[in-house]
Amino acid sequence: MEALSHQAEEMIVSFGTADAAARLAGLCETIDGRLVFTTSFGLEDQVVTHLIATQRLPVEIVTLDTGRLFPEVHALWAKTEARYGLAIKPFYPRHDEVEGFVREHGINGFYGSIAARKACCGARKVEPLGRALEGAAAWITGLRADQSAARGGVALAEIDAERSLVKFNPLLDWNREQALAFARANEVPLNPLHAQGFLSIGCQPCTRAIRPGEPERAGRWWWEEEAAKECGLHLGPDGRLVRVKPAPEVAA
Repeated sequence: MEALSHQAEEMIVSFGTADAAARLAGLCETIDGRLVFTTSFGLEDQVVTHLIATQRLPVEIVTLDTGRLFPEVHALWAKTEARYGLAIKPFYPRHDEVEGFVREHGINGFYGSIAARKACCGARKVEPLGRALEGAAAWITGLRADQSAARGGVALAEIDAERSLVKFNPLLDWNREQALAFARANEVPLNPLHAQGFLSIGCQPCTRAIRPGEPERAGRWWWEEEAAKECGLHLGPDGRLVRVKPAPEVAA
């Protein structure tokens, strides 16, 4: 794990001031092994897909189909594959896990408690993610540090100790306006729900449009009052977002 931490810190120093395209290319040159990008077809993920596809980087693009997605997500999935001439590999929940959850909690039992909601996310998202990342050397995400207070400490390169891999966040220092401007300038296909106020899109029953003045992720698990709302994909065993120790200062 110490070697991984050192590698992550070196990437922060080497690529911290580079643009997102150069960061991704640099990751591919630095890491030996399988590189996986997980997309949910949100704004940031579509930008990352564009950067990977247009540079023809050796990155496997995968997605988690929970079985409760908006139909617009499936339509965008097909449109994205056609736009870039690639195949996005799906990972589905194990049927016995979902069946067990529904038997115990009911079809919409995730509304009942935070524990039940996290159990649903565990079956539909976290377990499939484990299979998607099995054997990977690096995991690429579309996380931005300004998406929520919980994500404010996101680093360019982090360590996922549970999976023994480097987690790479090439858009960490972007804001939503930058991502949207990039997508429009490069004709990146986007989910039409974004224009209807769905800025952060997850499963259909767990996502609503945000109201004026609300933060970007307020529409996720909107019935919960918990401040740091996450599905578990980006959390470590302690329930916190995984990150490495601060990197050495980079000269301006």
